[in-house]
This record gives sequence, C-alpha cells and structure tokens, in this order.
Amino acid sequence: MGADLDPVEALRAAQDALSRGDARTALDVLSALGPALPAPQGHWLIARASAMTGDRAGERSALSGILQGNRREMGALIAMGRSFAASGDERAAVSWFTTALNQAAATPPPDNLVPLLRDAQRYCAEAQNRFAAQFEAAIAELDGNSRPSPALSHGLDLLFGRSNLYLQQPTMFYYPGLPQHAFYDPAGFSWTSAFEAQAETMRDEFLAVSTANESFNPYVRRSEARPASSSPLLEDPSWGAAYLFDGGELQAIAKSAPLTIAALSTADQPVIAKRSPMALYSRLKPGTHIAPHHGLLNTRLICHMPLVAPEGCALRVGAETRQWQFGKLQIFDDSIEHEAWNRGTSDRTVLLFEIWRPEIPQGDRELLVRIFETIDRVAPDLGKEQA
Repeated sequence: MGADLDPVEALRAAQDALSRGDARTALDVLSALGPALPAPQGHWLIARASAMTGDRAGERSALSGILQGNRREMGALIAMGRSFAASGDERAAVSWFTTALNQAAATPPPDNLVPLLRDAQRYCAEAQNRFAAQFEAAIAELDGNSRPSPALSHGLDLLFGRSNLYLQQPTMFYYPGLPQHAFYDPAGFSWTSAFEAQAETMRDEFLAVSTANESFNPYVRRSEARPASSSPLLEDPSWGAAYLFDGGELQAIAKSAPLTIAALSTADQPVIAKRSPMALYSRLKPGTHIAPHHGLLNTRLICHMPLVAPEGCALRVGAETRQWQFGKLQIFDDSIEHEAWNRGTSDRTVLLFEIWRPEIPQGDRELLVRIFETIDRVAPDLGKEQA
C-alpha cells in the first residue's frame, strides 16, 4: 500500500488532517507510507498526531526517529521532555530538558524554540526546588548528631543548583593538589591568637598614620610602560592602598607603625626578592565594589586584619560571604573567585598581607622562591597583580 502513495502528497494529507484535529486519519496516512516515510518531516507529524491521541509511547518512538538522525535536535529534545512531563515522569523530563538547555547554550536556538526553552528552564527549576524540599524534609527528621557538616551542606547546595562550584584558578602559577578551601580557620595557625590580641594597637597605629598624612594611592594603578588594567577601579581612590611592605621592601610609613611591623614578623610570610613580604592598609570607601576576580597564585593565602569595619561591608570567596569584624582575622585563598564591597556609610580598612599555604612543604617553598624570583627577572609581567 505504501508504494501506491506519493510521500509528498501523503505528508500534505496528514497535515490537512491534523489541522482539522483528525489525528487518527493523519496516523493512518503516515503509517501507510511504511519505509517510504520522509524523515524527519514524517516523524514530526507522527509525534504530533500521537500526542493528540494520548499515545505517548508512539510520540516518543517518532521523536526517537528524529534523534537517531541528529542526537542534538533541540526541538525533539524539548518535545521529549514535554512528553515525559505530561506523563508525570519528572526525572525523565528534567533529563531531556537539561540536555536541550545545554545544547541551546552551545548553539543559539531558533526564535520559535525560545519560549519553549524558557518553559523548560522554569520546569527544571521548579523540579529542583521540589527535589531539594524532599531532601531537606528527610534531613530534618534526623537526630541532632546527624546534621550535615558545612562541607556536606555545600555539596547539597551544589546538587540542588543553589550554589556554584568555585575552584582555584590563579592567573599566573598553579600548584596542583592543594585543598580547595575558600576560608581557613585562624585557630589552625600558631601565630594568629597573639596577632589578634594586638588588634587595638595596630588600629591605633593605623589611625595615627592616616591622620598624620594621606598615604593612600589607588590600589589599581596605571604603568606608562604597560597596557592599562581593564579594572573599572583603575586609578580610582575608592579602593586605596598604603603600603608597609611593597615588593619586599619596607616603606616609609612603616616607621610610624613599629608594633604592626613586629606583629607581621610573627606570621609565616614569604620572603621573595622584589615580591614579598607584602603588607598594606587596604581601604574601601562607601559605595565601592571590587568585582569578582582571581589572584596570581595558589601558593599563598591572603590575610585581612580588620582595623575599621563598619556595617555593610563584606567579602565573598567562592560560595561563602563573610562580614569583616574588628580584630577578627580573615584568611582566604584568593586564587578562588572573590569580590568585596562597602555598602556602608564610612570607610572600611583592613591590614592586608600574605602567608605561605601551610600544605606546601619547606623544600618546595625554597624552590618556589627561586622560581618566582626568576619569573620577576626574565618575565616580570607575569608577576603583576590583577584586580
């Protein structure tokens, strides 16, 4: 029978039947074509007619025929998701919709699919929320000794799509195998307790220095010998720096902060010619936002000793955001994406310095010193901080 039918005429007859709402006639005409069914047009019509009759298995079989020819046919992926959603199979629907959305991210979709992709995205978000609620209900039934740790809680947030995965991405040098910790607990370092105990002394020295003279320059500065930074804070005093150590050299204002310099000497700072130690007063004026960025290295940690910490100021490292508190050290890995802001009404100032990553053995530290000194000698542009 199929051999007696003209495929083009059969497709037209099936389309006419579907436009009248006669899905059964359309299916009869298309089925009669047998192997002569034109692909993928015929499969699309069978899928549409099957959906109209409530035959989800027939619809999916036809859509599978389309996907055999093109595994990433966006319209067929969406239609598969909608078919499973109509059947109440949420997990299958999310799987098909997610594949369609990923394909749309890689290849701009045609205009007619954009509304369907938005619907798919909304469906996936609602399904994820229901999934998360079920997990949270199950966890709430556990006894107090079985509560998830911060690490497991973050893992669940990643699973539910409530957080992004942030990893070390230094812009210059990557030391493999280090733990991916955004913040470090100051209590894990031998020198921090005595250091924090001197917070008032360090604050008083800073206030005296800042009152005596204006020592701040823009943190992001232009060099006549190099292309300008793309940072929106280029030459902007809203983010100011007053250096105690710069390029490993003691600066003039350090003479007015001898107790701060003494306190810094107790920290495990790198000593690298023309690079470290590095220590400065970092000031953010109200309304200033330091955009997300990554630091040069993952061989160090950055320390913030808050000296002036008004309300409305915070630091985000990876997925975690913390407020600065006077005298409470923040130690973090700046090779992980981070940003900072001052949404308060007065200046925020921290004493900023760097220390070695505690996991790096002494032998490698000594070799890293040589490596970084060589970089600064033969390729100094690699050693420039970015913001």
